[in-house]
Amino acid sequence: MNSSVNLPGNPAVNPAVNNSSDLNRKNERLNRELKALGKVLVAFSGGVDSTFLVSAAQAALGEEVQAVTISTPYIPKWEVEEARQLACAIGVRHRVVNLEMPEELRDNPPQHCYVCKKHLFTVLLEVAEKIGIPHVIEGTNADDLKDYRPGRKALVELKIRSPLLKAGLTKSDIRRLSRMAGLDTWDKPAYACLLSRIPVNTRVETADLDRIEKAERFLMDIGFRAVRVRTHGDVARIEVDPDRISELVKADSIHDIQGALKRVGYAHVSVDLTGYRTGSMNLNEDRD
Repeated sequence: MNSSVNLPGNPAVNPAVNNSSDLNRKNERLNRELKALGKVLVAFSGGVDSTFLVSAAQAALGEEVQAVTISTPYIPKWEVEEARQLACAIGVRHRVVNLEMPEELRDNPPQHCYVCKKHLFTVLLEVAEKIGIPHVIEGTNADDLKDYRPGRKALVELKIRSPLLKAGLTKSDIRRLSRMAGLDTWDKPAYACLLSRIPVNTRVETADLDRIEKAERFLMDIGFRAVRVRTHGDVARIEVDPDRISELVKADSIHDIQGALKRVGYAHVSVDLTGYRTGSMNLNEDRD
C-alpha cells in the first residue's frame, strides 16, 4: 500500500511520555524480555505488530536484530515492498526470503493457517541457524488468544517466541505505543494472506491470487483501506466496513469499480451487505 514512512532516528518509546502506568509496565517487560534474548531474528510482515516488535527489538538490541520478510505467491507484493521500506526507515538489518507455493497449500485446506505457519517458520528457523541467531520471534499479541488462531499451534510446536504476548501487550497497547514511537503503522488496518479470500478445499491458481491482489489494490487506491475481495470462481464479493458500504456503491459511478474488477479477470462483481468481518469464507475455520 506504499504508505509514507515517517520515523525518528531512534523509535524507542520514552516511558516518561506515557501517562499509563500499566502500559509502562508492559513496555518495560517487553524491553527486558528482548534484552534477555540477546540476539533475535524477527518475522517481519510490515504489519502493526511486527513493525512495533522490530522497532522495539532494534531499540533494545541494536545490531543484534535481523528482520526477515517471507515472500510467497499468496502474500501481496505491495506488502513485501512496504516491509522493505519500513525496515529501511527503522534502520534494521533486513532480508527477503522468496518461496514457491507449498504443494500442501495448493488445495487451500481448512487448516491452511497452521500448514502455512509451520512451513514458513521452519524456514525462518533454518535461516536463523545458518546466520547464528538463537531465537526467532514474532508479533502475536495478547488479544490474539481471544480469537481462533490455528497458526498459533504451529508457533508453539516450533518453540517460536512471542515477546509482545509475553509482555501482555494488546492490539490497542501496540497501536498506542507505535504512535508514540512515530511509527506510521500505528493505524494500519489488519491484513491477511490471499488464501483467506478463497474458499477452503479449492484449488489455488497463481492467476486467482494475482487478480485478488490487483482488485484489492485498486480498491485501496481509491480509499478503501480495510477491504477484502472474496473470490467464488469468477465472482468477486467485496467486503468493506459496514458503515462504508453505501460509499462503496457510490464510488462505482466515479471509479467504475465493476469495470476495473472485470478487467482483472472477474465476470461478476458483488457487494457483501453484511460488510467486512474476519473469517467470512469459513466461519468455523481460519480467521484473518
